[in-house]
Amino acid sequence: MDEIYYELTVNPSSHRELFADFLADTLPVGFEETDAGFVVRSEDDLSTMQWGLEQFAEALQKALGSSIDVEMTLEKKRTEDWVRAYQESVTPVEVEPFYVHPTWSDPNPERINIAIDPALAFGTGHHPTTATCLEAVGRFVEPGDEVVDVGCGSGILSIAACKLGATVDACDTDPVSVANTLENCELNDVDLRHIWEGSAAQATATYDVVIANIVADVLVFIADELKKLLRPGGRLILSGILDKYEAKIVEAYADMDVAERIAKEEWVTLVVTPKG
Repeated sequence: MDEIYYELTVNPSSHRELFADFLADTLPVGFEETDAGFVVRSEDDLSTMQWGLEQFAEALQKALGSSIDVEMTLEKKRTEDWVRAYQESVTPVEVEPFYVHPTWSDPNPERINIAIDPALAFGTGHHPTTATCLEAVGRFVEPGDEVVDVGCGSGILSIAACKLGATVDACDTDPVSVANTLENCELNDVDLRHIWEGSAAQATATYDVVIANIVADVLVFIADELKKLLRPGGRLILSGILDKYEAKIVEAYADMDVAERIAKEEWVTLVVTPKG
């Protein structure tokens, strides 16, 4: 490992979600979300990334017809400081009945512990989508249930369901997520019944609980696929929904009843069940 690294702080005045998408599509490494924006760290010089963000902000202003200010600071730092600061920044998350913690943090003997180290695959419990979905899993997955986790990411929701006594299948279209899920399952000493790289349409079983923590547009697009996976009396947990898109989800699942709505900040998780 190099003795120094580069840290780029990016604080856009608006449209943070668009800048997050740009970083996710452009960077070969992950990045940290802060209250004001984002922090990118790399052993490679990030000057080109800084220039790219400036060009992106300029193009975005032209496309939207509004002013967007982006404060950016590029610093060179010592690697040992990066490791220490990184580990200090990743704190455990408590979502009843779970305690999600990195491997360098002690477990909580009073909770169901899930060890997850941040990686490229989404899902450490910090983001409201994962936190609210994890809460729904804790309340609606029962021992003996058969569960499928669609878009498994880091595998955190699959692991949670396994630790509640469910039999779990999982899938993701991203091979990195599939690999990360398997690594995290091994780390947490749980086994999935089946995992595949691909979509929910490739499932050959039906389930008591279907979990889909994706994004609103995809949840609408695959609504029929998810409904086909559900057994009579089953529970469908939908997450990754910005509250401004909640109506689109309710419309796409209008043939189902909303059993629970869990909201945090601007994000919503819905638990829906078949009518009747």
